[in-house]
Amino acid sequence: MVSFKMFYSKTPKIKDDDGKVKPNSVTTLEKVEIGGIDQWLLIRGHDKNNPILLILHGGPGSIEGPFAYKFERELEKHFIVVNWDQRGAGKSFSKKVNKESMNIEKFISDAHELIEILIKRFNQTKVYIVGHSWGNVLGTLVVSRYPELIHAYVGIGQVVNILDNEKISYQFTINQAEKLGNKKALKQLKKLEPYPEKDITDTKALRKQRKWLTKFGGVIYNEKSWWPYLKIAFGSPEYSIKDLIKFVRGIKLSLDTMWKQLFEIDFIKQIPELKVPVYFCMGRHDYNTPFELAEQYFNQLTAPKKEFIWFENSAHMPNFEEYKKFNDILIKKVLLEAYN
Repeated sequence: MVSFKMFYSKTPKIKDDDGKVKPNSVTTLEKVEIGGIDQWLLIRGHDKNNPILLILHGGPGSIEGPFAYKFERELEKHFIVVNWDQRGAGKSFSKKVNKESMNIEKFISDAHELIEILIKRFNQTKVYIVGHSWGNVLGTLVVSRYPELIHAYVGIGQVVNILDNEKISYQFTINQAEKLGNKKALKQLKKLEPYPEKDITDTKALRKQRKWLTKFGGVIYNEKSWWPYLKIAFGSPEYSIKDLIKFVRGIKLSLDTMWKQLFEIDFIKQIPELKVPVYFCMGRHDYNTPFELAEQYFNQLTAPKKEFIWFENSAHMPNFEEYKKFNDILIKKVLLEAYN
């Protein structure tokens, strides 16, 4: 059984109450050439005529496909849900990935190409975009550049300015360490000062700060580790153990090649307007992408419609931590208000 799980993965068919495959459903786990290399897609939906929902994962490199079976099944009844393992991430990871191609402009190009592929395949004109963390850096840039292809944009843990992001996140970990009297945390965190300016290319410092941020509940509310979610990932039918090893390797590749580039992001100055409906979904306890920056951006952002939605029992992962509420928002609000 272990050896089977090591290499094998597939996505199950969508069946009706009688156990028969729904004739209009779509369930594919496939690689597609995007940007000159093979990249993997998990596409699922009860009806191939439903609108397309493209999920842009975080990280960079932190794929969300392994969690789809747990958190996205309700969405599949109303959308064609597309999880894309981006260049260098998850199933799309390869030792042969050209590190020079791991740049923000190339990811924008990849996303645009993928949207065109999906629109053509499913005979539609637009997609919905959900961007989580790094995925909303990419999503905001794509929506800004190609609004004519987008029904609406949903940002989870919205990124605004990485330099300010890291300063606030770091200060939260210092404050929590002092409050809890955690001398070990304080000692390790103080060695990073001034963070992040000491060295914005130092992903080891980033990982150390995020280790303590996770322990202090600023990533997952009421959890001190990723273990509950790792167990979910290991249960995914769509990802083998080999794929999950690539997941880990892809995170390292993506961060090492792209982290410095993210310090160029300042959306308040760079993207003051989006020409599609915008929904920010923010965890009340999020210090991975601090909610106060998202509030500031939201208040200054011009859009035909915009809404800021709080998740009171979440930190950085409201689409997992409060997934039923998140799914309801997409189905009962975003889909109804922004289908055009």
